[in-house]
Parts: sequence; structure tokens; C-alpha cells
Amino acid sequence: MINKILKILNAKFILQSVILGSLLFLTSCNDKEYNEVPEEKKMTVKDSISRGKYLVETIGCYDCHSPKRMTEKGPAEIAELALSGFQAGDSLPNMNTEALNDGWMLMNGQLTAFVGPWGVSYAANITSSDSGIGNWTMEKWKTAMREGKLKGDKNGRMMLPPMPWQNFAKLNDEDLESMFKYLQSTNPVDNAVPTPIPPNKLDSLKTT
Repeated sequence: MINKILKILNAKFILQSVILGSLLFLTSCNDKEYNEVPEEKKMTVKDSISRGKYLVETIGCYDCHSPKRMTEKGPAEIAELALSGFQAGDSLPNMNTEALNDGWMLMNGQLTAFVGPWGVSYAANITSSDSGIGNWTMEKWKTAMREGKLKGDKNGRMMLPPMPWQNFAKLNDEDLESMFKYLQSTNPVDNAVPTPIPPNKLDSLKTT
């Protein structure tokens, strides 16, 4: 009889312990503060274009791709021709080949044409015109920036110096996509940039 009573008491004690433990667990859970993890905000198209504008302006795309006029403060960008590259109707100044032979690389006064061991290269039109990158796809843009392929053609030739595509290749997808969206939103400037001049065709520019 005594053993039976002890078993009953022991069972009640175990049940009370389980109930008490459960209450303590639930209470401790309620006391904790769980901060909600904010959802990652995706950029709108407008935000992406603004981001692209910031990158294009600060990275220096305007420096080479925008024609300039000389002012008392130095070369100043011609706003209506911004990002349209070397102008089709412009001519190159005479070139002193002694400088090249001495290891110099040259550029014109507008900073849109460059001479070096590769010959003459011209800054491309990167406005939204079809003569620029208006008919490019995002895939072509990324191929050009990541692999240095002219016009994003995987089977085409490499872009010539001084285009620093190796630096752009380090940008993440979001930044490259933002830059492309911004360039696609620019005012189109119709300008067919001349083809490069190979190093063995520089005679017409020589003065010495």
C-alpha cells in the first residue's frame, strides 16, 4: 500500500516538473526579442539609372568619350556631344614619330584619339544612338566589359588601348547593368566613329 502511494506521489511530482519546465521554457521564449531581418530592397529602374549615372561620371567615361573644346581652364566637355566619341568629321593633327620611337604615347587635344604601338584608336560612341550602343543587348555589354571584346562580339577582336576594360571587368553585375541602363537613357548622338588605323598605316600622320 505504501509503495502504491509513493508511486502515485512520484508520478504527480514528475508531471508537475514537466508542466513547470514547459511554462518556464515558454516564458523565456516570450521574453526574447527577435529582430526582423529586413528584406533586401531591389533597385527600381530609376534607381538603377541613377546608380549608373554616378558610376559613368565618377569612373571617368566622359573623359575619353566626350569631345571637348579648349577653354582658359583647359579642355571642357561639349555637352551636346557628350559620350559620342571621336567625331567622324574631325581630322587628326600631324604626328611627330620621333616621340613614338622614344616610347611616348600620344593623344589629340580633345582626348578622343590615341596613338601608340597599336596604331591609332578612337574613343567610341557610347550614347543611345544606333551608331553608338543603342542596339546593344545587356549580354553584349557585359561581354565587352568583362572580356574586352569589341561591340560585345565574342568572336570579334579585342578593344584597343587605352580602354581600361580590365578594370570594368571587376564590377559586379548590378553596377554593370546600372551603367548600361544609364547609357541607354542618354540623348542619342548620331556619330559613326572612324575605324582604327593600324601601326603600319601611320604614314599620313607623320611629320618627321
